Formats: sequence, C-alpha cells, structure tokens
Amino acid sequence: MSNPRNGDTKPPCLPRNGLVKIPTQPNGLGSASITKGTPAVKNRLCQPSSVPAILNPALAHRSDLPIPSLASPLSLAALAGVSSPPGASLVGLNTSEGSEQPSPERLPGSPSERQLAVDEKILNRLFWYFSACEKCVLAQVCKAWRRVLYQPKFWVGLTPVLHTKELYNVLPGGEKEFVSLQGFAVRGFDGFCLVGVSDLDICEFIDNYPLSKKGVKSMSLKRSTITDAGLEVMLEQMQGVVRLELSGCNDFTEAGLWSSLNARITALSVSDCINVADDAIAAISQLLPNLTELNLQAYHVTDTALAYFTAKQGYTTHTLRLNSCWEITNHGVVNMVHSLPNLSVLSLSGCSKVTDDGVELVAENLRKLRSLDLSWCPRITDMALEYIACDLHKLEELVLDRCVRITDTGLSYLSTMSSLRSLYLRWCCQVQDFGLKHLLSMGSLRLLSLAGCPLLTTTGLSGLVQLQELEELELTNCPGATPELFKYFSQHLPCC
Repeated sequence: MSNPRNGDTKPPCLPRNGLVKIPTQPNGLGSASITKGTPAVKNRLCQPSSVPAILNPALAHRSDLPIPSLASPLSLAALAGVSSPPGASLVGLNTSEGSEQPSPERLPGSPSERQLAVDEKILNRLFWYFSACEKCVLAQVCKAWRRVLYQPKFWVGLTPVLHTKELYNVLPGGEKEFVSLQGFAVRGFDGFCLVGVSDLDICEFIDNYPLSKKGVKSMSLKRSTITDAGLEVMLEQMQGVVRLELSGCNDFTEAGLWSSLNARITALSVSDCINVADDAIAAISQLLPNLTELNLQAYHVTDTALAYFTAKQGYTTHTLRLNSCWEITNHGVVNMVHSLPNLSVLSLSGCSKVTDDGVELVAENLRKLRSLDLSWCPRITDMALEYIACDLHKLEELVLDRCVRITDTGLSYLSTMSSLRSLYLRWCCQVQDFGLKHLLSMGSLRLLSLAGCPLLTTTGLSGLVQLQELEELELTNCPGATPELFKYFSQHLPCC
C-alpha cells in the first residue's frame, strides 16, 4: 500500500513464527494478530495444477481471463475484477468507513466472469488454500467474499492476539472508545490472547465481545497488569473458559489464585509470574480436580509443591511441563511420579538439579510417556538414556538439547527404541560420527535435529540417507553441513 507522504511501498504482511498481522478493517476488527494453534502446522498453498479442477472448463482456455495462482491473493483479486493502483499490494489493501466495497453486480467483465468470481461453491473450496493473513485480505475484496470467508470453519484453530493499544479508537475529542469486536464474533473465535491489558481492559472486553460469557473457551493474558480482583472477575464472568494462560503477569498473587480458580478449568499455563511459588501449586491441586494439562515456569517452586497433587489429578492429568523450575531436585521427581502416574507428556527442561537417578524414577514409574523433554539438564549422562531405552517403550519424542554430557554410547542405547519418531540432539557437543551410525537402524525416525553439533563431519552426516522415512532433518550451525551435502540429501531423501 503506497504511503502518500513519502511514496514508500509498505511490504506485505507475511506470517512469521506462526503470527499473522491482520490489516485494519472498518468493521471493528482493529489491528490484531492471529496465531495458529499448532505452530508446527505449515500453511498449504494450492498448486496451479489444481486450478482447472475448480474453474469453469469453458473459461479455462480464455486467454483474456486472468487465471490466478492460488498462492497470490492479488491475482485472485484480479479474478474478481478488482483493480488496484500501480505498485499497490492487495496485502496492504485497506478500506475506510466512507468507501464502499464493490458488489458482484458492479464487478467489471462479462456476466460469466462475474458469476464465477462470486460463486459460493467455488469460493468455499478455493479459500481453504490460503493462509490466515491472506484470508483477512481477501475478505476486503467484496461483500460476497467476506460473507463466505467469515464462516467459522475457515478460522478453526486460530487465536486472535490483541494488544492494549489495539483495543481502543481515539475519538476527535481525545476520548477513547473500545473497538467493535463484532467481526471476531461472526467468525466464531472461542479463544483470545490479550497483551498488556489491565483489569479495566478485561472488563471492557467482556462487555463488548458478544461471545465472552459462554462462547470463549481459552484465554491468554501476557505481560498484563491484571490483579487478583481482575482475575476473579474474568473467571467469574467468562463461564466458558476452560483453558487459561498467565504469562509475565506480576500483579496477581497466590491469594488471587485461591479466590478465582474454578473447577471447570482443564488446562492451565503459568510462566514468568513472580508471585507464583509452592502455595500457588497447592491452590491449583486443590481447586482444579479436572486438570488435564499443567505448564509451569516458576523459579521459586520447590520439591514440596509436587506432593500437593491429589488422587483425582493423578487420574486426569496427562501433560506436565516444568520449565526452568531450578529448585526441583530428584526428591521432587519422586513426589511427581507417585502423584501423577498417568502422564503421557513430561518436560523437565531447565530443571538443572535433576540427575540420572531422577530420570530412572521417571522411566520406571511413568511407562505411558510418549514425549519426554530433558533439554538444558546438564547433569544428564548416557546412563539416563539407558534407563529410557529399557523402560519407556511407548516413547515417541525425546528432547535432549544442551545435554552436554551425552556421548555416542548414549545414542547406542537409543538405537533400540523402535517407537521413537522425533529425536532432538541440539548442541550435544560430544556426539560424533560414530554415534550417528547407531541411529541409522532407527527406521521409525521421522524427525532428527543435530543443530549445533560441532564434531559431526560431512562424511558422517552423509550416512543419514539410510533413514529413508526421515521427514525433517535440522543441521543448523553444523560445520559438516555443506551445500553439496544438502544437494546430496535432496536427491536421496525423497520424504525429507
């Protein structure tokens, strides 16, 4: 979109790290971001070869009809006959309150072209191939496209991210007016991430979002100044919330958790909140009997907290992530494995006091584990990998990033695991070519990360072509990863 003041061209908004910027729209969408529920899922773009299957065959051979590449929203706009100024990108397209979107009857071109551009059956199939960012832009082309795109099915799994400054419009008199969230309600968003908000902002959100009372299932508050009172009001008013995230919120206390947590919450994530310690875990364990997932990053939580979990949670809780809980030792691991025996996902990332003995306790008592994260645990050695290989027969994912004491011997133990599909060995600085030979027999591997392993050579890495089912291979900051090696992989690893 051209800037009339300096003539610069605004670059199109592109997805980055799972975040997509929503262009400002006149219907109250505001300026917001949308984040995918699963960052690993990549946007799929339809190839040009699939266009003839969607377009009218009678128009497929028309040389004067623009055939769009589905990867380009601009060319799709051309299909509808919407012209844009020279040099302008559709991604920067913005409509003001006074402007009128073109109706189907006013689109240029023959009647058959206009009918094709607004045919709902075609559009319902076509719009599946666009990213969230592109859908937001395409919804501005005309009312017919917006009507199709604003169906909730196109926005499943996406979470809008709203910053404080994006929640208000400044009126001519200087007063602030809360933006309309009707556009979000039409698309049926049931989860939001609010960044930098206060108690008042949360109250305004509840009052202005039509689905806030019952329709919102997930709420995330990041770097916000919410207090105990605001947390209590939010969870009392928003009766549908079952997933709650509090990140970087330093104004609520453990007393606020005791007064606000509701038994309906099944997933809770608390990170970088300075007032969270053992008493907070006590509140979580006693007030959330239906908890299935707990993500915790708290520097002041000790071994004592892991003994608070009840028998009910031992039955329901299947995911526990303890990230950078520096005070937790093997004694805490003892409490955890006896309190939560049904865990299938466990992360002890950054729990630097956990040793091989703690891993042995995990392996012997948590036989249902499918994912185990021991990254940034510097005391873990090859012995821990032997425990894992002997007892965790259902393990599918193992993360060992920055476990600097792991050697080729440890990899020989892992080579016996037939269920392992994802293995992360980032910055395991003692792994050498000989260790890679042990991995070549692991036909189940689909993902292998060797980023930052300085001792691996081109010769050793080239042997990985024997893993024919490998879908993803990460060799960032690996000295042996040469351009010639990647060319070799592209020829001999067809699935990767």
